[in-house]
Amino acid sequence: MADELDALLARVDDEALRRDLAAQITKLRQKRQFGLVFEEHLPERVALPQHGIRRGTKVVRRDAMYDGQRVVLRVRGGEAALAGPDGEETVPVDDLVAVAEFGEPIYPGLKRLGSIDRGGDKPAHVVIKGENYHALEALQFTHAGKVDCIYIDPPYNTGARDWKYNNDYVDGDDAYRHSKWLAFMQRRLLLAKKLLNPEDSVLIVTIDEKEYLRLGLLLEQVFPDANTQMISIMISPRGTSRSSEFSRVDEYAFFVFIGDAALSPMSSAADDEPVRWLYLRRTQKTLTRGSRPNQFYAIYVDPDSRQIVDIGKPLPDDIEIASIRRKGRGVPVFPVNPNGIEMIWGLTPESLRRLAEDGYVRITEGDEYQRFVIAYLSTTNVKRVEAGEYRVSGLRPDGSKIVVMPGGKPERARTVWSEARHDAGAYGTSMLGQLVPDRSFPFPKSLYALEDSLAAVVGGKPDSLILDFFVGSGSTTHAVARLNRQDGGSRRSIVVTNNEVSDAEAKRLAGEGHSPGDAEWEALGIFDHVTRPRIDAAITGITPEGEPVKGDYKFTDEFPMAEGFEENVEFVELEYLDAEAVELDKAFEAIAPLLWMRAGSVGPVLTESHDNAGRRKPYVMSEHYAVLFNPDRWRTFVEKLPGSLTHVFVVTDSASEFANIAAELPDGVDVVRLYENYLSTFAINTGAGS
Repeated sequence: MADELDALLARVDDEALRRDLAAQITKLRQKRQFGLVFEEHLPERVALPQHGIRRGTKVVRRDAMYDGQRVVLRVRGGEAALAGPDGEETVPVDDLVAVAEFGEPIYPGLKRLGSIDRGGDKPAHVVIKGENYHALEALQFTHAGKVDCIYIDPPYNTGARDWKYNNDYVDGDDAYRHSKWLAFMQRRLLLAKKLLNPEDSVLIVTIDEKEYLRLGLLLEQVFPDANTQMISIMISPRGTSRSSEFSRVDEYAFFVFIGDAALSPMSSAADDEPVRWLYLRRTQKTLTRGSRPNQFYAIYVDPDSRQIVDIGKPLPDDIEIASIRRKGRGVPVFPVNPNGIEMIWGLTPESLRRLAEDGYVRITEGDEYQRFVIAYLSTTNVKRVEAGEYRVSGLRPDGSKIVVMPGGKPERARTVWSEARHDAGAYGTSMLGQLVPDRSFPFPKSLYALEDSLAAVVGGKPDSLILDFFVGSGSTTHAVARLNRQDGGSRRSIVVTNNEVSDAEAKRLAGEGHSPGDAEWEALGIFDHVTRPRIDAAITGITPEGEPVKGDYKFTDEFPMAEGFEENVEFVELEYLDAEAVELDKAFEAIAPLLWMRAGSVGPVLTESHDNAGRRKPYVMSEHYAVLFNPDRWRTFVEKLPGSLTHVFVVTDSASEFANIAAELPDGVDVVRLYENYLSTFAINTGAGS
């Protein structure tokens, strides 16, 4: 066939036409060079339970989500007239759910569900409740070309009815099972590709033996210029229970290296490895001032030398810290967390004084609540130094010792991982039980396997952005928080999950008369029942029942799980807005989180576009981004912009007006135009991803 095409091409006299045809034929050959054939355009639709029901809306019945869809002819008095194969039928509006097929425009917004604020001015992790294809499309506005790493653990398509296509579970008897899975994955990978930094980024995809061959070919097809490797990870040393097959002990992970991406320096015995120091301020919610009276006192720090001048006596509870004055050059420092809450130090004054005298206390810059961060080497590690297991390689400018674990024989990252910490039973299922007791999730990953996977590619990038659009139980955000604690990084994650219930739960709930959208149904969905409470428990150190999380983290970074992490998290839900009511004035609250995310997810989300009298504000701004609603007020707007600003959004339909305002803004500021008509800026699901 190729020779015939070339012969026909040679007979085209028009040189320009011949060149264009040759280019298109080359593209077609490249597209199918691996021979992966499947039904690419199998229709895919998603239910939109919150979307309004009106004339022209495509709907399905709540109690029959898998049946054919209908079109609404009219709505009156809570009843909807539907066009069906047997003529018109009337159904209560409350019994219907809107659906959108792939390629039909929808208009997204993000509804804020709550937040965790423990990380001071660090950027926030974002957890999105919603359909991942539409979330990926919405993220094109906020993060196109900006993601450093995507980690996904997609449905493995085992035939066990563990994932849905067109709102129906896919089982082993479905003749189109593999085509549905490939079409499902291809659409999402094409969108993910646009989010990845083309110069330097990595995609990690885990899979088992059921689809690894097809996935490998699909990845080569979607990322033809990338360097792709597959590794094997032992996740179940005991093996799975199979009567007539080999017992599976491992799974696979594809690493797709894009642009100049390469493995980060791995923890290896080749180099001296720095020993982790502990933060002196405690973080558990129960360890506030007064819980241990001997551990609340002033530490006087010289701002220039970063050395401890003096350590005060325990301070009684009735004395305010604002009344404590300097001692010579020493500024008093107290254990105050990023929320302004007075905590306690982790050591008594006597213990801290001994460590400081020996060089095992160090000082770094803090924040507005605690001017300096104080860290110390644990007693156990001090004993290791004294025993010769660890060594002192030098001194820092503040006089503290640099303690390292001596290296030995060099090691290289291998394609087979068989570490005990990757056991999904011990460090996936069991750990999930510690964080959210009495709640289950099928086959959660070992936290440490995920941590090692991310460390392999972003370990040397402390400010990197990680995306996971099949997040499941929330392990990715948890792992990123651990990496940040280990090196003081500010990595942030964006993770997406739907709120589906399992097949078994769906049958039970349906038998009790419930359907998707009902409170009883939604409460058992992945996001509400597992993902959000797991992330909340991991970051705060408190279970959903209000108890400290039991147990300790192991391996690279060992500390009580109840300490949690100094991180910020924003929980949001993907909304589908009414096309008839989404002019910017009416939709700003819903798109405000998208603007905040584009500006780096730092600081507050600006949601108020109107004053108390209902008048539209001329502009709103924070330390990091600003929105100009009234271009006529641009001069005052520009004068008030803070120097820390990184993004400006200008609302105008005039290209020349936008250009004139952009020219007046400081260099380096990302200036984005927002149309007065919301639909012109944010329409998604148009099929552009394919």
